[in-house]
Formats: sequence, C-alpha cells, structure tokens
Amino acid sequence: MNSWTLRRRLVVAIVGLLAAASLIIGLVSVLALRGFLMDRLDSQLASATGRSQNAANGYDGGAPAPAPDDGLGPSSLRFGVQGPLTVTGIVFTDVVRAGIVTQSGDIALLDEAQSAELLNVPVDGEPVTITLGDLGQYRAAGQQIGPETTLVTALPLGEVTETVSRLIAVIAIVAIIVLVVAAVVGHAVVRLALRPLDRVAATATAVSALPLDRGEVALAERVAPQDADPSTEVGRVGSAINRMLDHVASALAARQASENRVRRFVADASHELRTPLTSIRGYAELTRRFNQELPPEVVHSIGRVESEAVRMSTLVEDLLLLARLDEGRDLELAETDLTRVVIDAVSDARAAGADHEWSLDLPEEPVLVIGDANRLHQVLANLLSNARMHTPAGTHVITTLVVDDSDAVVTVADNGPGIPEALQSHLFERFSRGDGSRSRASGSTGLGLAIVKAVVEGHGGSVAVKSAPGNTVFTVRLPLATDAS
Repeated sequence: MNSWTLRRRLVVAIVGLLAAASLIIGLVSVLALRGFLMDRLDSQLASATGRSQNAANGYDGGAPAPAPDDGLGPSSLRFGVQGPLTVTGIVFTDVVRAGIVTQSGDIALLDEAQSAELLNVPVDGEPVTITLGDLGQYRAAGQQIGPETTLVTALPLGEVTETVSRLIAVIAIVAIIVLVVAAVVGHAVVRLALRPLDRVAATATAVSALPLDRGEVALAERVAPQDADPSTEVGRVGSAINRMLDHVASALAARQASENRVRRFVADASHELRTPLTSIRGYAELTRRFNQELPPEVVHSIGRVESEAVRMSTLVEDLLLLARLDEGRDLELAETDLTRVVIDAVSDARAAGADHEWSLDLPEEPVLVIGDANRLHQVLANLLSNARMHTPAGTHVITTLVVDDSDAVVTVADNGPGIPEALQSHLFERFSRGDGSRSRASGSTGLGLAIVKAVVEGHGGSVAVKSAPGNTVFTVRLPLATDAS
C-alpha cells in the first residue's frame, strides 16, 4: 500500500468510508426491521394463544381438549379460529397431540418428530423460536391449562425471514451500485482536484531534467500563478517550489558568474604567461649555447630552468586550452576521418614508447565524424601517453575503433597494474594524479585526462574508464558524421 498513488489512496478511502457507512446503515435497518416484525409476530402469537386457550376451555363453543386416549382424529384439535400454518398442540406430561392449520382451513396432524419439539416449549407464556422439521422455524408459546396439561401455540417465522432476506438483498444491491458509482465519480473528482498537483510535479520534473551541474543555466521553469496560491494546500507547495527555484536560479547565476571570472582569469593569465615563459626558455637556451665556458653548476641550473620553463609552458597551454573549451571555443568542426586520426596517434605513441607493445584494430571502412582533427588527435595522444607513463615496460596497449549503432567507439586498453578504485571516480578532474604526493617525476600536469573529457564532450560524446589489475579500458564515444551533422 505504501507504493499506492495519492489518487488511489483517496479513492479507496472514499469508497471504504461509503462501504462502512452502507454496512452500518444496512445492519441497523435489518435489525430494526427484524425486531419490529418479531414484536408484531409475538403480539399475533399472544392473540392466537388466547384464542386457543378459550377454545380448549370450551368458552368459544368449540370442543374441549381431547384426552390422550380418546382416539379422536385431527378435527378434535380445532382450538378457536386460527390462520393458516398455525400449529396447536396439547402436551400431556410427555405425550403430545399437535396439528397444523392448512391453507384450506383443515387440521393436519404433525408427525412424531415434529410434535416432540413442542415438549421443549416453556409454560411461562414467553415466546421462543423452535424448528419443526421441514415446516421450518416457528415462534411458539406454552400455557398451563390443566394438571399436567399444556397448550402450545406456534406461528411460522417464514414471512419474517423472507422479508428480512429481501431487505438484505435490496441493501446489498443498492450498496454495490452506490460503491461502484462512488468509485467512478470519486476517481473523476480526485483526478480533477489533483490536477494542480500534477502541474506542480510536471514543473519539478522539467527542472530536474535540466543540466544544472555545468554551464550557464536558464532556469525559467516556474509553477503557474494559479497553482501557487498560498490559500490552498497545493498552492502552498507550488509557492514554496517557486521560492526554491528563485534561490536556485540566483545560486546558479552566482556560480556561473564566478566560473566565468575564473575562466577569464585563467585564460588571461595563461595568455600573458606564454610570452615571459618563451623568453625564459629562449634566454636559458641561449646561455647554455654560449661559447664561453661556464661552471658545471651553472650549466646544470640553467638546464633545470629551461626544463621547468618547458613544463610550465605545457601547463599554461593546457590551462588555456581548457579555458577556451569551457567557453565553447577552440574547436574547428569538420568532417574528419577518425580512422586516420587513430593511426597517426598510435604511430606517434609507438615511436615515443618503444618499450611497450602497441596494437591497432580498425574496421575495413573509414569512420567519419564531425570534429576537430587536431583536438581528437590530442585526445588519443593523451590516452596513449597516459597508458605509456603509468604502466611498466612490456605492457601491451591495444587501440580499437568500432562502429556501434550511431556512435564511433574508440577504446584504449592495457594489461598494466590498473587504476586504484578510489581514484576512478574523479580521474577526469583537473589536476588529478594517481599518486598522493603529486610527484612531478613523470612530467604530468594532471590535466591530460581533463582535456580528454572536455574535448570529447565538446564533440557531443562521452568518455569512461573501467579498470582492474591486468585490464584497464578507456572508452571514447563520438557521434558519427551523419548523426552529428
């Protein structure tokens, strides 16, 4: 029941309340009618008992009650004027002579089993219910009319039972019809009443589908004014959602403004740093090539200055590239043969890492995408360089290009030691490195995989990694040219 919708709960509650009310009303009605009919039958029984008693005593001109050994037939049991199906009987200690008035007004004797039931009727005159075999239930009362002689009179309960049964059937049929109508009408009414809540939920769903985690977000979705009236329950929910969306929109705008400032700063700083770094590298190289003999310490220091300047230039170029990609720039899209890009990247990697085993698996036909060939080459170069620098010599690296539905899928897999599981969740973040000490021994800036993600997403694709000891796979998906265009 916890998984039921609010609409279903309300309809079930309405129908349940009506069912309970119908049951109570029906039960009270049946008990009241049965009590009334039983009281009326008991009054009729009292009158019939009085007539039988007068007839038994000879006050109405009828024959007196027969003795148990008089040998008389049914005509001797005429105890006054009684209605059809009335049972009269004389009980002599443990001997019973009883008869029933037929529909024609005659007297028919009861059989032994039926007559024996009259022995259980008390002689205090209080009505009791007995069963006379196939004659059904009767309401009976007994009166003492002589020494060891009891007069018993009984009236049938069939009419009362039939009337009560008909009332129960009528109440049941009416209750079922009312419940069915209530379910249909209640569903329509509840659905109409909950339409504002459905519209509020639709607004919240639309907001949840927006990419709020990145980029500039135009959060224009709001609950309609008619659904944000604070005087109603649903209106209070809608008004609260609108206020929350206003706060979220303000926070997103502030975040975007802050990101834009940071990007501009990084782009401007990177751009400004390129010239002095180039100068430092030039002067260091010029000094190192100077004909005049320099002390070894100076030569070493100048070499370190030059190498660090080269590394810093690489870092600045990467930062500048990321800043431009964040702004949606620096991509020159055109139809590109991804097969050629993969071949060139693997060839460069084989030349740079001769101590690794490099394999290539390509389809027979060229794979075309809409993209920037230089940036896609940089993506593959970064992935292959990552596999080369973080795996030992002799590691087998295989690059595969396949077509999967409407995507071109490039995988770079190696059988190296793998990537720690704790690192995989933020592997594509900027300045993410595999060692906690952030060692620069490998020359890594921690931006290579971040550039991979930025470039791939700039092409409308995705990148993912799965790694375990002996099997690390980077997967790049890019839309094919027909779909991308």
